[in-house]
Amino acid sequence: MKYPLNLSFKLITFIKQIYVTDSDGKSVLYIKQKFLKLKEHVELFTDDTKEKKLCDIKTNNIIDLAALYEFTDDQNNNFGAIRRKGLKSFLRASFEIYPNSADTTPEFKISEKSVFTRILDSLFGQIPIIGFLTGYVANPSYLVTDNSGKTVMELIKQPALWEGKFTIESRSELSAQQQTRILVGLIMMVLLEGKRG
Repeated sequence: MKYPLNLSFKLITFIKQIYVTDSDGKSVLYIKQKFLKLKEHVELFTDDTKEKKLCDIKTNNIIDLAALYEFTDDQNNNFGAIRRKGLKSFLRASFEIYPNSADTTPEFKISEKSVFTRILDSLFGQIPIIGFLTGYVANPSYLVTDNSGKTVMELIKQPALWEGKFTIESRSELSAQQQTRILVGLIMMVLLEGKRG
């Protein structure tokens, strides 16, 4: 993939659809979140024609702050998972990416760069009319680190009023499987974080 990747989606919609393009503007992923499902189900395709499915993201839990979301390929083989770090995520978004759903040791961690940005967004986001402007002012960044604490990728929210726009930058050499696992994890995190990303 040619970095940086650009991720975008409409904020006000019934069915969440995310488009991911590379630095040349070529479509690399199309994501569609299943509507009105009790258990979360997200489908990832190589582009918006939906001809080739890359994977599914599913959870067995209905409501759980620390639910495990499994990544399965088109052959139903598990190749990773992501979990929100429960109550820790209220102050600063915090997630762990695992090499498979049975593993208890995370391969990567995602954490929000600034607590101040989260507080600013939470406070002003609740104010009528002014709350719409937080998407243009409060733009969080998320760092993906490996077990040694080295930053390998960064997800940066871009200023936008009516849509979510993000840039994904690579900071280290990773295998294709690791890149896919992180990218799928970041997409699920964006969906879980809602309008903030």
